Amino acid sequence: YGNTRVYLTDLGNDIIERTGTIRTKDAVIAWTHITIDPVQFNRGFYQVTVRFYVKITFEACVAVGHAQEFDGIAVLEKKVILYGSEGHVRVFHSEYTPDACDRQEMPTRNMPRCCVQVAEPVVLDGRLVECCDRCRYDCGDCGCIPAHLCGRYGGNFVDCPDSKLVVVTLGIFSIVQLIRNVQMLMPVYDYCMPNKECKPTSENPCDLFHKMCFPVNEF
Repeated sequence: YGNTRVYLTDLGNDIIERTGTIRTKDAVIAWTHITIDPVQFNRGFYQVTVRFYVKITFEACVAVGHAQEFDGIAVLEKKVILYGSEGHVRVFHSEYTPDACDRQEMPTRNMPRCCVQVAEPVVLDGRLVECCDRCRYDCGDCGCIPAHLCGRYGGNFVDCPDSKLVVVTLGIFSIVQLIRNVQMLMPVYDYCMPNKECKPTSENPCDLFHKMCFPVNEF
């Protein structure tokens, strides 16, 4: 994901206006939003859209010998098409929820579920963009960041049209899976009763311990 804009709060915007260099210290996945949509004319296939919200911590030199940290959010989007088979039934559950909407009365479609496994992002580049060049990167708006994320980082994210921008290049390793509950028939075999009695031994527990092999694989 090259040249991705980073959205900042008032604090972050104030810091980058007073510095000429920044350094990326850390990047973590703060949240993901996943949607699944059937692909038309391709039965059993689904388009999975994964939106990653990446929290990035920067360090800026605002004075000689004085550095200040600030956080930002980069929004990345990944789309894949996967086969998830078909299911045309409506699923009812027997659980009862008091003082709430009873799940028995709310059938769900037999859609597959999506599981996304993602490693922490790799920051490949990060730099400041001057106001005169922001038109090359000024896509989207900070309104795409959910409110519950805004509350974590000291205020709302703002977009100042006459300020600098922070852009980053990130690498993300991820595995996207579609999961569906299926019915399976398992063979059943007759069980047999043991015909021998297990008698306790009279050995010393310490002697028994000394006969055990050292568990090298556990270390």
